[in-house]
Amino acid sequence: MRIVVVMFFAAFAFAQDQPLAYPAACGSEKVSFDVKTEQSQPAPAQPDPGKALVYFIQDDGPLGNHQHSTLRVGLDGAWVGAYKHNSYFSVSVGPGEHHVCVNPQPGESGLKALAHFAAEPGKVYYFRTQLLAGITTLYPTPPHLDLDQPDSDQAKYLIASFPVSVSQPKK
Repeated sequence: MRIVVVMFFAAFAFAQDQPLAYPAACGSEKVSFDVKTEQSQPAPAQPDPGKALVYFIQDDGPLGNHQHSTLRVGLDGAWVGAYKHNSYFSVSVGPGEHHVCVNPQPGESGLKALAHFAAEPGKVYYFRTQLLAGITTLYPTPPHLDLDQPDSDQAKYLIASFPVSVSQPKK
């Protein structure tokens, strides 16, 4: 019995020492972006040599037009871009484990979505965000930000359908 108690407290202490995942994945809380969209351009066919290509897609979903926030995307502790209302952008990354953070710009809401993936050279990865809230009238749900990895066919369809997002940090 003592061993179980000691293991429990050791596990609890170890968990207390672990940092939260989102500070390492997100960038500075003070950064905001100016975002515009441009008509979709043909997607790059291949990632850069020795790199992987990651697409971030903001999808309003089946109910449409309920995403009014500008979402920032962080990768490994730095903001890499932003998007809004049915748009996408891509970034090139080196091989290895990467941590993703998506959340609205400061002052828009406290929602965060997190994920991680292991990038391999020459591969393409897709992440999609959707703001979900109150889907059913019987059991309304509070808003939450969903971050998933859609099937590549679905992702390519969305990319072909949506404009590209171009973002710059605000000065």
